[in-house]
Amino acid sequence: MAPNILDNKAQEEQITDPSILNGRFLANPPPGEEVCVTGVSGVFPNSEDVHELRHNLFNKIDMVDGDTRRWEPIHPEVPQRTGKIPNIEKFDAGYFGVHHRQANSLDPMVRIFLEKTVEAILDAGLHPSELEGTKTGVFVGSCFSESEKDWFFDNVEPQQFGITGCLRSMIPNRVSYFLKLNGPSHITDTACSSSLYAVENAYSAIRNGICDMAIVGGTNLTLHPFVSLQFARLGVLSQDGCCKSFDATGNGYARSEAVTCILMQKAKDSRRIYAKIVHAKTNCDGYKEQGITYPSGETQKKLLQEFYKECDVDPRSLSFLEAHGTGTKVGDPEEANAIDEVFCTGRDTPLLIGSIKSNLGHTEPASGLCSITKCIIGLEEGVIPPNIHYSKPREGVKALEEGRIKVVSEKIPLQDDRGLMGINSFGFGGGNCHVLLKWNTKVKVNGGEPKDDLPRLVCISGRTEESITSLTDDVNSRKLDAEHVQLLHEIFKKDIESHQYRGYTIASKSGKVKTSLKKYYGERPSLILAFGSFEESWQEQCRHLFVVPVLPQLFIGSTIY
Repeated sequence: MAPNILDNKAQEEQITDPSILNGRFLANPPPGEEVCVTGVSGVFPNSEDVHELRHNLFNKIDMVDGDTRRWEPIHPEVPQRTGKIPNIEKFDAGYFGVHHRQANSLDPMVRIFLEKTVEAILDAGLHPSELEGTKTGVFVGSCFSESEKDWFFDNVEPQQFGITGCLRSMIPNRVSYFLKLNGPSHITDTACSSSLYAVENAYSAIRNGICDMAIVGGTNLTLHPFVSLQFARLGVLSQDGCCKSFDATGNGYARSEAVTCILMQKAKDSRRIYAKIVHAKTNCDGYKEQGITYPSGETQKKLLQEFYKECDVDPRSLSFLEAHGTGTKVGDPEEANAIDEVFCTGRDTPLLIGSIKSNLGHTEPASGLCSITKCIIGLEEGVIPPNIHYSKPREGVKALEEGRIKVVSEKIPLQDDRGLMGINSFGFGGGNCHVLLKWNTKVKVNGGEPKDDLPRLVCISGRTEESITSLTDDVNSRKLDAEHVQLLHEIFKKDIESHQYRGYTIASKSGKVKTSLKKYYGERPSLILAFGSFEESWQEQCRHLFVVPVLPQLFIGSTIY
């Protein structure tokens, strides 16, 4: 029925542009076919995971580090403040079955993205083996590897595997290889819009039936000072290492690192939904008199106008817009003027905007997914994370000066119940992308708290003792949530290969009851629940057990003293 309805609507509006018609098809799926973000993971500057990123965003912590560098100060044109992710040297090669020689020749982006992919899958409540043999695509936005010089030209010793370790195609391909996936697997490179282009590629692939689900990533590491030197000479870097998005003192951005990953699934297949992807669309500037790196506000405006026509959403209804917002003297005004014309014409209240680049710098090809992660944090908390380095509107941008656009510089609760967040991402070669997220309208029954008073047993596994304790501590730090416990049950319902530690926690409404862990060597034992005592009769014991739901394949026996 959906295509006929769309065709009738197009005829009524006399739309003949095939691109618009296809966009309408993509943005109007039947129930259950909506594309959703179901798992999120990542490592960010001075943030080991999304939880730490959330803390840093809401506490207005500048994540761009000026105290340590990946190189010595070798050139006066290279800004010394860059955003750096932690633990770049670590990799669990054994878990991924990578030979130590290959592991030592792997680009750090390949290693880290493998780990973050597994985290995103677990975050979605999936056991990794459930993806084996499926039409799951892997789409990664990445521009270039700053470690290629070492492996291809400097470190050419025998028994090194630079070709299979540092080609950027290996970032998605090793994920497909490890998880035994049958979907498309490729790199997207459109400069700074690469990872949001990857989201659009994945969205279209799922809606067109090419994929059942998609792993989408963005990677960027700043490992060589001469790359930063080239950006500095391009005139886009801030010498003070601060990205002052939309501020009057904005003079460029700080380069930064991130490796991010999301899992995208159809609503009907999802166990957890962070947000629905209402629509995703791209276009390109093409020729510009000012030069290939000059951002075209007119082309950005055209993209936004077509986007909201296709998904049939009033652009004035946005709750928040996560802008590209690099803090450059040309980029911010061009983007702000396009935003003003599309979103603010006829709007009654100021449009709230922001840019995560003010908080953690510009992660270039990974920046689009960093913005999506920020928006998901905002949707989950019901609070928009604030920008930093903003005090005065950039001169000449009327929408900012006259108050039609307002940069969020303090935490602000979402002002409406629509939960619509737009995300802009523009590449300096002309690749533009826009994505619209809508929050999950599902409300937890009883706030997730069980209606009964029974404690919940959560059994987990891990590679180290620390992995067990971190998970059990996380469970016990929250109020008892039946849906969260169910996700953990789904993840650990089968063995995860190479997990040598087993543990459990028994959680209740009043807090932790018991936690235990041990190293595991042999075959997994059958689960036996034993009961009995001298104090109570067997009839009384059975009466207590009537409140416990029946579990399949559970042997109940009596203790023998």
